[in-house]
Amino acid sequence: MSDTLKTIHALGRLLAGAAGDLLPIVLVVAFFQVVVIREPFPNLTEALIGAALVVVGLAFFIRGLDIGLFPLGETMAQAFAKKGSLVWLVGFAFALGFGTTVAEPALIAVAAEAARTVAEGGLIATDPEALNAYAYGLRMTVAVSVGVAIVVGVVRIIKGWPVQRLIIAGYLGIVALTFFAPPEIVGIAYDSGGVTTSTITVPLVTALGVGLASSIKGRNPMTDGFGLIAFASLTPIMFVMVYGMVY
Repeated sequence: MSDTLKTIHALGRLLAGAAGDLLPIVLVVAFFQVVVIREPFPNLTEALIGAALVVVGLAFFIRGLDIGLFPLGETMAQAFAKKGSLVWLVGFAFALGFGTTVAEPALIAVAAEAARTVAEGGLIATDPEALNAYAYGLRMTVAVSVGVAIVVGVVRIIKGWPVQRLIIAGYLGIVALTFFAPPEIVGIAYDSGGVTTSTITVPLVTALGVGLASSIKGRNPMTDGFGLIAFASLTPIMFVMVYGMVY
């Protein structure tokens, strides 16, 4: 088989895999639109074109993760482990968590909506300056919390601490903070834990954990390399509730 045919075959498999991943969503939407709502699809042509573009974009995104982000994260983690500098490793972990979160579009949207909601509740002024300041502070809080979470996860891998104990302790802290945080911020805090796990954060952080565990003697990439994403979802909840209490 020539190189061109191999490339076409690989691309076809990639597109077929992406289409298979998207198919359940399409079937659910189609079922409720046709069987439950019993109305024709609005803008059917645009919807089909959009679905095709999603398939292509998803296929190239997954391929990009395989050949780019995953190897990059693992290589950098192994390089820092071989360098033997805990300070640089911790600094890289914090910068990775902060940098991939602060520009996350979902976080920007949630922060802006949270600022408007808090203003409507009379907790802050309704002028644009106050709204922007609150949203910016919320974004920075979440970004810092994710940076701290990745640092905790990296130290856990190095020290060999059981992940379940840290997760349980973290959620006990969240439950305790829920009773003291303003009711207006609790829902926002819990949502903040979800928007941090973005399409860039997840592969890079996962690769960091696996690469680091692979480089440390006595660590198992399967049991020790994962768990960092759980910290990245947990700490923003705590930090945002504290932010609401302080603000």
